[in-house]
Amino acid sequence: MKKIVFVFLGILISAFASAQTNKVQPDTVMREITMQSVEVIPSAGHVKGMLLMDLDIQYELEGAVDNMYNFKYALAEKQFKSLRRRYPDHPLPYFLMGLSQWWKIVPTNIQTRQYDDLFFAYMDSTIQKAEKMYDRDEKNFEAAFFLAAANGFTARLHSERSNWRKATVASKRSLEFLEKAKAGNGLSPEFLFGEALFNYYSVWIHENYKMLRPVLAFFPNGDKRLGIKQLRYVANTGFYTGTEAKFFLMKIYANEEGNMEAALELAHDLATKYPNNAYFQRFYARALFVQGHFTLAERVSLDILNKLDQQMPGYEAVSGRYASYILAYINQNKYRDLQKAKSYYQNSIMFAEMSNERDSGYFVNSYLNLARIAKQEKDIKMAKHYYAVVLESSEKKAAAHKEAKTFLKAHKKN
Repeated sequence: MKKIVFVFLGILISAFASAQTNKVQPDTVMREITMQSVEVIPSAGHVKGMLLMDLDIQYELEGAVDNMYNFKYALAEKQFKSLRRRYPDHPLPYFLMGLSQWWKIVPTNIQTRQYDDLFFAYMDSTIQKAEKMYDRDEKNFEAAFFLAAANGFTARLHSERSNWRKATVASKRSLEFLEKAKAGNGLSPEFLFGEALFNYYSVWIHENYKMLRPVLAFFPNGDKRLGIKQLRYVANTGFYTGTEAKFFLMKIYANEEGNMEAALELAHDLATKYPNNAYFQRFYARALFVQGHFTLAERVSLDILNKLDQQMPGYEAVSGRYASYILAYINQNKYRDLQKAKSYYQNSIMFAEMSNERDSGYFVNSYLNLARIAKQEKDIKMAKHYYAVVLESSEKKAAAHKEAKTFLKAHKKN
């Protein structure tokens, strides 16, 4: 969530700087981003011919969209390209191709840069096609939707890559067109997705980052509860944005709201519908683990490692780290099989190093539990080695750091 905060921070700072430079009043700084309720219902002329709401297109693409989220990228992209051949001037097929690249990046915790160029190229094409539609008709809220969505995804990846200027520009454009796309809220849940995210995160940032509150005055008020309600609605009814809404809801419940039961329910739905999606599978395994459903967590984790061994798309070191740690903990504390536990903890450490995530909790806790096992086996030399890594890798105020410091101090002469 820090990346989302940085994107918003970029927007807010940019807006604030603009206000100071032009010496305008706060209520006119973001005149185009008002998030007011829509009272004008779009005419039939504006709705006719919109691919986003074409039920025949949705029926045709249902399998392709499912294939994309199930990491069967080649099959999905074949259908997306077929749509592009028939509608070369519409942003929809380009956006779907870009979204497919995005879901190749997600399983690596956004670390891989292998698909960046293609992702940005498809999102740029989406923006270009949508801009032409919008230039012909400024009341075309389908064009506004794609401009908001493509700029939003572009901003997200730029923020992950620390390209703050580009992230800020894309974010501001996304918010500007998000307001214009609201005209379609009453016609399709697809249009509601962006507003739902804004409603939730604008308030969440206000609650968790006090330093931003003065700058938030330049932006429209959000409504966190409404944002969650809107995301639920989109999750249940959206065709193109339904899975994205579930993805965000799942993370919001787990990380921001502390509602692991709700997160587990969503994770179960996503992991069941998309059994080859490494991100959904590992999130489901973690949710089961945290809730104490060890038998199911073990089963899912073993499946993850099996798919990783088969080199299935999306199953990489990050998923291996999650699954190995869960299996190590279960073998240590449920089965009391310390040899298996040690092996899995070592694997979790190996995967953390492979994904350059030595600062993760799984990395530190793997060494911590190896130290405890070594201490239990009265292997003081190995315990000291493991505790030394814990001491180096953990924060000073952390319980693990204190435990390591105490043990090492007590065994200086050993």
